[in-house]
Amino acid sequence: MKRISILAVLAVLPLLAACNTMSGAGEDLSAGGQKLEKSADKHKNY
Repeated sequence: MKRISILAVLAVLPLLAACNTMSGAGEDLSAGGQKLEKSADKHKNY
């Protein structure tokens, strides 16, 4: 029983790490998109 619990925890850990990584990537993409949009607004000709 103890062995199964340890294996379950080890199986879940990479999934939790991946969530944090994807969250950070999403924030980076969002910040980049905001900068791009700001630059586009700045260079409008109308």
